Order: sequence, then C-alpha cells, then structure tokens
Amino acid sequence: MTASPATGPLAISFDDVKAARERINGVAHVTPVLTSRTADAMAGASLFFKAENLQRVGAFKFRGAYNAISRLSPEQKKRGVIAFSSGNHAQGIALAAQLLGAPATIVMPHDAPAVKLAATRGYGAEVVIYERGKEDRDAIGKRLAAERGLELIPPFNHVDIMAGQGTAVLEMFEQMEEMGGVPDVLFVPLGGGGLLSGAATVAKALNPACRVIGVEPEAGNDGQRSLAEGKLVEIAVPRTLADGAQTQCLGTLTFPVLQALVEKVVTVSDAQLVEAMKFMASRMKVLVEPTGCLGIAAAFAAGEDIAGKRVGIVISGGNVDLASFAELCLKGAA
Repeated sequence: MTASPATGPLAISFDDVKAARERINGVAHVTPVLTSRTADAMAGASLFFKAENLQRVGAFKFRGAYNAISRLSPEQKKRGVIAFSSGNHAQGIALAAQLLGAPATIVMPHDAPAVKLAATRGYGAEVVIYERGKEDRDAIGKRLAAERGLELIPPFNHVDIMAGQGTAVLEMFEQMEEMGGVPDVLFVPLGGGGLLSGAATVAKALNPACRVIGVEPEAGNDGQRSLAEGKLVEIAVPRTLADGAQTQCLGTLTFPVLQALVEKVVTVSDAQLVEAMKFMASRMKVLVEPTGCLGIAAAFAAGEDIAGKRVGIVISGGNVDLASFAELCLKGAA
C-alpha cells in the first residue's frame, strides 16, 4: 500500500475494503452501473454511472455505516451509537443500527432536507437538532457520547467508514471489467473525503494508471485548497445546493489518502448541478440529489481532459425532496 511520506502508512488499505465488503455482503445492495449513449456523446467519452442513489437509504453512506457498527462489541451495540450528519450518513447509521440491534442518536442541522429528517426518524433514530453555522456538531456529538456512553461514528473521519464506502467502487470496477474494461478516469463527490479516500484506495490498487478526481461545489472548495496548500484548510459552512458536501474541512485520516492517491479536485457550480439533475431525470430516468450530481457535472464539463476515455462516475445519493427537485428543475439554481 502506498504511504504518504509526511504521515506514514495510510489509514486504510485495499485489504480493509475487501474485508468491509465481506461484512456488508447480502445486506447492502449491489447497485447497477448505468450507461447512456446521449451522455457519452455530450462528454465525448464512455461514461459509466455507479448508481448509489439506488442503495439502501438512497445513498452510499449505508455501506460505511453498516461496516462500522457491525465491528462494535455486543456491549457497545447495546449502549448505542451516535452520529452527526446533514442527512445521508444519518439515514445510513439509523438503518444499520436498527438492523444490528443498536439504539441510534443522530445530530442533524436545522436546515437538513425534510425528506432526510423524516427518513432518519423513520428508521427509529432519535434526532437532535442543532443550528448550522452557530453550533458545533462535533462538540455536540462528543458531549452526548460522553454523557450517554454512546459510540461516536463520524461521517467520514473513521477507518471503518472509509473502507465501507470504498466497496461501492470495488463493485464498480468489477462491473466495468465485465462491460469491457476498468475506468481510465474516476470522478467522485467530495465532502469530508470518506467516499473519495475509499474510492481512490480501490482504484489505485486495481488500476494504478486510473486518474482519480474529486469533485466539490464551488462554494465549498476546502478539499481543493487543502491539496493545493499541502495542509488542511477549514472554511465557513458553504452555501450550496449540495448539502451533503457542506463540510468545512477534510478529515485528518482522509486527507493523507487524498494527498497520496488523488490526482486533483475540481469544482462545479450549483447551476451545473441542476443541469445534471435534469439530465439524469429526463434522459436516464433516475432521481439524483444535488450532491450526487457532483461527479456527473464535472464529467460533462471535462471536455478534452477525458476525450475517448472510459470514465467512472459515482452517483453518491438520490435523497432530494420532490418539491425542491421540481422547483430547481423549473427555475434553476438561485
């Protein structure tokens, strides 16, 4: 496994991802890889969409959540788990905890999408609301974990979360191999780096020549800046439609993996995300949330950079309120 000169061995290895797949096998869905001749023509490349919007809870987050909780001791499961999330990690933890018999408490922002709040409660979790921008969700999570004896499972800076998320791309590589060959280029949404670090770990193990590209919203480019400056950069909560990528800083575990294995991070605008949402709904008949469209929008904008290549794109989730989706499709981004 490649090591970062500055930090020593990386937090996860390819073996960790393979072990995670064994744990989630038969519980997480094996999601399809979708293709579209129209999308290929628009991009000038062969695009392959890993549809994690069709995963349990509607997002890849279920993979890491189930992997992490399944590794807890019986006593830890009995006491319960706590997480903080704007929605998809919340749902993943809530469902995984329910399946594994562990009580779950989720700290969620006041402006989290209603559909994500409702689903999290529907899976049986207790939801604790905080005000984004004024309160520190990490501090709230740690305080409640200490007070109640709960196991804190953060959304990205956790080795079992990172390894679990990588299983989506492990599946994708195997599926694409059967479809003619593994990706030359891989676009992956980037929030805190859990998905991207797992994806890059797999991609570089199975095809060292694969170019791994993270994608952030323009307003939340802390990852791009961190890689450029060679240190963790923290920003204010970004104002973007991509609520799943409203992180302020990469993780101390995810950052070294991205430094070692990711070629670059690019950004896309909210307007580009809306156009990608509209394309996926109208031409490919799938519902994708704004965060899930990060890689799609970046691929459509890549031009000559991916011309003639086999391009893998991770669709990270599909949890978008239908009224908001309709309004965005009709009016576009504000």
